[in-house]
Amino acid sequence: MTSPRTTPRTDPLAAAAAGATVLLWASAFVSIRSAGEAYSPGALALGRLLAGALVLGAICLVRREGLPARAAWPGIVVSGLLWFGLYMVVLNWGEQKVDAGTAALVVNIGPLVMALLAGWLLKEGLPPRLLAGMAVSFVGAAVVGLSMSGEGSASVLGVLLCLLAAVAYAGGVVAQKPALRHGSALQVTTYGCVIGAVACLPFAGQLVSDARDAPLSATLNMLYLGVFPTALAFTTWAFALARTTAGRMGATTYAVPALVVLMSWVALDEVPGWITLVGGLVCLAGVAVSRSGPRAGAASTATAAPPAPPATAVGAAPEAHPEPRSD
Repeated sequence: MTSPRTTPRTDPLAAAAAGATVLLWASAFVSIRSAGEAYSPGALALGRLLAGALVLGAICLVRREGLPARAAWPGIVVSGLLWFGLYMVVLNWGEQKVDAGTAALVVNIGPLVMALLAGWLLKEGLPPRLLAGMAVSFVGAAVVGLSMSGEGSASVLGVLLCLLAAVAYAGGVVAQKPALRHGSALQVTTYGCVIGAVACLPFAGQLVSDARDAPLSATLNMLYLGVFPTALAFTTWAFALARTTAGRMGATTYAVPALVVLMSWVALDEVPGWITLVGGLVCLAGVAVSRSGPRAGAASTATAAPPAPPATAVGAAPEAHPEPRSD
């Protein structure tokens, strides 16, 4: 006698951790927008990375995590440069040109770009749904760009910077995936954060200068970004992913743009225009199309993308939950 197929239940602690992660990631867009009024993009990235590296390093010491294996370092270095370094600088820059909600909507095409890069670089294939989803998302991005053109060239530049941030984020996660075969998620994340901080050291002079003149609220926002959306959210994501499937966890990131729009409305009195919102929803629809799959018998082969920034790759690749298409 065969037992009926049952759907695995979600661990309440994992659900709580996933919810905390999504809230922290969403709040990062608002904090970047706020701190960016006093800190230049590179200085804000460096301050955030230094704070995050200190917290993650402390966690490594408590957990007695040593250095990752030599084979993990190429992926750590590339992901550190692209995701922790370039991504954070260009996102900070982009959010000086566009509101937090618009930035979140555009950056959330990252999982789709990850799937495209994984199919090309990691030989995971380019299924028709992925290509269709990519086309839909880039139509949405074009709508967002056109909607911002009336606000001036600076806003269009902001949209382009957010697109570059999505590509850097995706490239960093794809590079990180092989590294996670040779080191723990905490090791790879911690040293990736350190690499990103080292890459941003040329902005140290700007950080010192900006910190001297910045109001306390901006400095606290910068420290918040390093401690909570970076270090803590990485940890809660890894905790949750270890207790559920990557597909379920990836689906939670669809809530990030909506939360960012709500938070930026309450905290910053910013709301994207309705055409921008429509374009952003088209972007997310493209991601949904790229992640859809055959209904019958697809549970074991369905692909899943890691979360949107800024804390995706930490838990994105424990071997118990492989990510065929990607963080």
